[in-house]
Amino acid sequence: MAITRRDLLLAGAATAALPAFGSAAGVPIIGAAQAQSAGELPWRHGLSLFGNVKYPADFKRFDYVNPEAPKGGVVRQIAIGTFDNFNYVVSGVKGSLAVPVPLIYDTLTTSSLDEVSTEYGLLAQAVSHPDDFSFVVYRLRPQAKWHDGQPVTPEDVIFSLDVLKKNHPFYAAYYRHVVSAEKIGDHDIKFTFDAPGNRELPQIVGQLVILPKHWWEGADAQGRKRDVTATTLEIPLGSSAYKIKESVAGRSVVLERVRDYWARDINVNVGRNNFDELRYEFFRDATVAIEAFKADQVDWRTENSAKNWATAYDFPAVSEKRVILEEFPNRSSGVMQAFVPNLRRAKFSDPRVRRALNYAFDFEEMNKQIFYGQYKRIGSYFDGIEDLMATGLPQGKELEILEPLRGEVPPEVFTTPYTNPVGGSPESVRDNLREALRLLKEAGYEVRDRKLIDTRTGSQLALELLSQDPAFERVTLFYKPSLERLGIAVTVRTVDPIQYENRLRDWDFDIVTNSWGESQSPGNEQREAWGSKAADAAGSRNIAGIKNPAIDKLIEGVIFAKSRDDLVAATKALDRVLLWNHYVVPQWTYSKVRTARWDRFGRPAELPKYGQSGFPFIWWYDADKAARIAKKS
Repeated sequence: MAITRRDLLLAGAATAALPAFGSAAGVPIIGAAQAQSAGELPWRHGLSLFGNVKYPADFKRFDYVNPEAPKGGVVRQIAIGTFDNFNYVVSGVKGSLAVPVPLIYDTLTTSSLDEVSTEYGLLAQAVSHPDDFSFVVYRLRPQAKWHDGQPVTPEDVIFSLDVLKKNHPFYAAYYRHVVSAEKIGDHDIKFTFDAPGNRELPQIVGQLVILPKHWWEGADAQGRKRDVTATTLEIPLGSSAYKIKESVAGRSVVLERVRDYWARDINVNVGRNNFDELRYEFFRDATVAIEAFKADQVDWRTENSAKNWATAYDFPAVSEKRVILEEFPNRSSGVMQAFVPNLRRAKFSDPRVRRALNYAFDFEEMNKQIFYGQYKRIGSYFDGIEDLMATGLPQGKELEILEPLRGEVPPEVFTTPYTNPVGGSPESVRDNLREALRLLKEAGYEVRDRKLIDTRTGSQLALELLSQDPAFERVTLFYKPSLERLGIAVTVRTVDPIQYENRLRDWDFDIVTNSWGESQSPGNEQREAWGSKAADAAGSRNIAGIKNPAIDKLIEGVIFAKSRDDLVAATKALDRVLLWNHYVVPQWTYSKVRTARWDRFGRPAELPKYGQSGFPFIWWYDADKAARIAKKS
């Protein structure tokens, strides 16, 4: 089950985080119906990859919402970067998509924030699939409609799958096994898969963003036919609780609550979508954004800088309790964040070179000097999800999965638990640099006149560390001297977000920083992150350019796992092989989400276990709190 930008927004995560995804495959899906009658499949109101769903078919609302939450007010949020596009279809390969655009579209199902990998009907009122998972049928709610009043139809669903698979690298990989979608009734759509046994496919089909076919095939106000393959700043038609009210290109987007929203009172929406307006202010620079927050130009800030968290929130409004600092636990997902060498370039083709880059990275000293000791080093592609992380040596089912791949994977997979080099002291740093030089020498390099020379070409190894955030320069500049001590020529370059995205899509970089979010149940999206076919697909999340048949086989094992135990073993095996190929230099993680807010909002007494803050979608505007803040200011 993929963690999309829409999921991050709905969970209250940072709106300007690095791209991040993750997914699911696992356990029998059970809903309201428990058995199949002869010749007829049971209809279900919810799907879970971990067993029974929590809420019965007739549930009135989620437990974690306040059904009496008042409607009204405005919340102003921060988006870092810029935008030149409102077309969700081409957001993976063209233009910079405005952050809130995914929020104007409903999906077939919506996730529960107090369960893992569980979804209930939104556009769809019911879902059905056979025991072999060879197809799934979704039944639309008859009352579902677009903001222009036209009904949401099976034709819209089929159109959406088609254009997203053709034009968006993520969806092309994620729905690769969905070979057809067909209308089989007034409100029913059947999705057929290329083979049985892919247990997550029935559920992830429900995550499909549904787009209005009639709008995209129509004409704009000037009579020009719309092009679903082109970027646009025309405000698109949606179906959700919010629509775009206004925007200033590259600077701001305002969503307004739809008063006659068709799904306002259905169970999954009770107590949600309480603000009249969601305003997103775009800032090119995080430093400017935090100053805007201090000046009460925005209401909420998710802080991803340890330095800022330690030093930037000592202004009067904090001591006066008008601004609240709060951390929310992240229990639902894991992450790999790392320096990512571009394997499409020959200088990174040797794993010993990539491992040497890790030996040059003194995380412990960096954590002490610039992160105030707040972080821990990432040691897994699924860091934060303990049962999926490869630890120790492979055993049991994991070893059974890996045995046939002997000779195709690094031998250390079977003999040595993976660990990152440890620095933090002059002695450790010297030892690590010696080991880096040994690896580089084995890979064909030698130091001449303090320059690391490729003995095959006679040229010095040169690297560019590319970033789009000026605040991140303190990280790359910390890393730079260690690389230079090895004789590497290092350039640190920061470019604007649009140029950065263009260079990523053209694979025009040496080393960038990227992060991949992972859910409790990895699945089909793993292809797009590490699979060979995605390595050359513009806009894919295979940033590193991994092309490895053994990795491809392990990904298929994850996708087609027949039980939770099989999924855990397959994921650990994939994690272990990814680590021992040294595709990235792991960075750091923090188990909580740091937030700062002006105290003018209310929230449920108990937040959902897996929803982080849940802001702003289950919060509301508190007029009394806002009045108290106004009196003090």
